[in-house]
Amino acid sequence: MLNKLLVVCCLLTIVSCKARKQLLVTRKPDTVAKHADNKVNSRLVAIRAQQLNFNTFAAKAKTNLDINGNSNDVTLNIRINRDKKIWVSITAILGVEVARAVITPDSILMINRLDGVYLKKPFSYVYAYASRQVNYKTLESLLVGNAIPELLSEKGEIATVNGNTTLSGNLDDLLYKLIVGADNKVTQTNLDNQAQAQSLQIVNKAFIQAANRILPSQVDIASIVKDKKIHINLHYTKVDFDQQLEYPFSIPDRYEAAK
Repeated sequence: MLNKLLVVCCLLTIVSCKARKQLLVTRKPDTVAKHADNKVNSRLVAIRAQQLNFNTFAAKAKTNLDINGNSNDVTLNIRINRDKKIWVSITAILGVEVARAVITPDSILMINRLDGVYLKKPFSYVYAYASRQVNYKTLESLLVGNAIPELLSEKGEIATVNGNTTLSGNLDDLLYKLIVGADNKVTQTNLDNQAQAQSLQIVNKAFIQAANRILPSQVDIASIVKDKKIHINLHYTKVDFDQQLEYPFSIPDRYEAAK
């Protein structure tokens, strides 16, 4: 499965205030997880309670994009207005912006400043690259280290070993496995569609504390789609929550629609 973050970064490649102090934290099991039994409902309630909650999210991430062995180092500036839009600016050497995108639950807008082209599509455009189980909330969740909502299902199987909880199951022919730590933070997500020869793995690590919230400072995304291999490593160097944000996006008159 190719999630929307991979779609955005790949499409952009193809058509293409001082940071608050952040401290690495030792993730301690919360009292809810410590005393919860192995019943599915109890565990799901505990996991949902520890999902990152916010109104807006702003971050800068040093990012390595590797597509079939072609590696590029860029910086992503990410802004999220929860449940409404995701704004991404991609800069390369010397801070020069090369691309910008705005994703909403209904649409995808992108501009490639290097080639002077733009892309304007309904959100359904991603289904040419990903399964219909992928939606806007999928990307939003992965960017902040939350569980994909559809995977927190009572229909799945659940097991707890050494404080780690594994949730697994089948979502419309999509096999999934979600690994959650003793503190109920997601550490790994695996998605596999064998019929389509697609797989996706997301690993969250190096958890930090920012604005009284705990989130991964590193998000590794590895995708295989038939003969295409994509790896994205996000390393957050700055994170802010619930600030007033702007999401500037305009298409210059001289730009042409991407073919």
